[in-house]
Amino acid sequence: MITIENLVFTFGQRVLFKDVNLKFLPGGCYGVIGANGSGKSTFLKVLAGDLDHDKGSINFAKDQRISVLKQDHFAFDAYTALETVIMGNQALYAIMKERDAIYAKEEMSDEDGIRAGELEDTFAQMGGWEAESDAHTLLNGLGLAEQDHEKMMGDLDDSRKVRALLAQALFGDPDILILDEPTNGLDLESISWLEEFLIKFENIVIVVSHDRHFLNKVCTHIVDIDFGEMKLFTGNYDFWYQTNQMLQKQRKDQAKKTEEKAKELKDFIARFSSNASKSKQATSRKKVLEKLDLSSLTPSSRRFPYVSFRPERPCGDLVLRIENMQLNQDEITINNLNLIVENTDKIAFIGSMHTTKTAFFEAIMQERPIDGGSIEWGQTIKASHFPKDNTRFFEDSLSMTDWLRQYSPENKDETFIRSFLGRMLFSGEESLKDVRVLSGGEKVRCMLSRMMLDAGNVLILDEPTSHLDLESITALQQGLEEFTGVILFNSHDHEFVQAIANRIIEFTPNGIIDRRMSFDDYLADANIKQLRKELWHDQQNHDLL
Repeated sequence: MITIENLVFTFGQRVLFKDVNLKFLPGGCYGVIGANGSGKSTFLKVLAGDLDHDKGSINFAKDQRISVLKQDHFAFDAYTALETVIMGNQALYAIMKERDAIYAKEEMSDEDGIRAGELEDTFAQMGGWEAESDAHTLLNGLGLAEQDHEKMMGDLDDSRKVRALLAQALFGDPDILILDEPTNGLDLESISWLEEFLIKFENIVIVVSHDRHFLNKVCTHIVDIDFGEMKLFTGNYDFWYQTNQMLQKQRKDQAKKTEEKAKELKDFIARFSSNASKSKQATSRKKVLEKLDLSSLTPSSRRFPYVSFRPERPCGDLVLRIENMQLNQDEITINNLNLIVENTDKIAFIGSMHTTKTAFFEAIMQERPIDGGSIEWGQTIKASHFPKDNTRFFEDSLSMTDWLRQYSPENKDETFIRSFLGRMLFSGEESLKDVRVLSGGEKVRCMLSRMMLDAGNVLILDEPTSHLDLESITALQQGLEEFTGVILFNSHDHEFVQAIANRIIEFTPNGIIDRRMSFDDYLADANIKQLRKELWHDQQNHDLL
């Protein structure tokens, strides 16, 4: 157990969090969420002892071992991947090295023999004889090929290093596991393996992640960092979000009776419990939820942007017809593509051929010439494009207000524009900032504002979730779920794709796979798995997102 009492941490003059009182219990997986810059990663570093806090205490048993996902990808370049994993348990690794050093001597003294015997005994008690086997199992589960296990970390690319460092954190059954963005750089199969590992993990897990599917799958609790305060909620991210939205709504309607509030929340809790993961966590989640003190639930004061796309007119029968499309430029290969988009389609374009997906979107928007074939849009269609690279839109020295006014043909009034920006969380003086100094996430919110004003009935979005925080991704997803037009998009966010798409198209080196189904159904379909193998042949096949 970890007990945190009256914790305070300041950064210069800024108080990141204060008066934090929390308990983390064995068997719980605690997802730490909060707006960008709220201190999520800092909180993990404080827990791990890498940063000193200003006041308060963090208490856990002295014999408990904390394991942390290392962020320095060069720290272990002089070691093999296998050795790096075993170094996750420093006490065991130290015993191994001392034992090996004794055995490496040409002549052993009596003292050496006695010491070697002591080390062998301790080594066995700590599970040392299974260490290499366990390390191999972790590396295999996280998708690092067998031939890479004995390679030096310095010879591995960043993606493979990430897997070895994650295996290092998981190694040796630590009492407290601290993970900062553990799914970064992993493919879907590796993420799925990690999810199952954490579901079965019986000790404490504290994790920061922007992957909502991951948080929903593994978390039993959510720690919300909200304007310097930390609140603990039972349930996964979706439960926290939906409960928060419900409480916000009820706070606005103060006339709602307490018993009505209680009934609505309890009904939601019951639905959540019945839909929870089939893992062993489901039963414990349900028990905790049944004991929930509804009066203790308070909505987060953190704001979500308001994202709503309202087309000027509905799509007609013909949306988009592509015949024998050829696109062969640099690493981009599309041959004889035939595709008809219907007016009910929400199509996710998936697969590891990311440059091809971007080129396809540019081609259908007539921003890139094709090498053959035809692209025909319906007469009723107004397509609005969110490009992966938005640099060209932010080259002029304009305030956000003047920048957005360019894309508001119907209403250029100052009050309207600033109100619109306010809904996208640009309030007060922020709306006067020069667009050239905006962060990646701020530029994405500007581009989404531009698309909303454009009022297209077909939305083309190339990785719109990049640079966004959890709140913005959730708001964008909700806005697209409610959109009545056609959507063509790609994203690295599993939850986003699953929630929006009703049709999946995967680019492969030897054609496309086109299925009308959800993303999860696509992943689970055995026939599609076989077809993917055939279309990829011997080429290395990476992630689907």
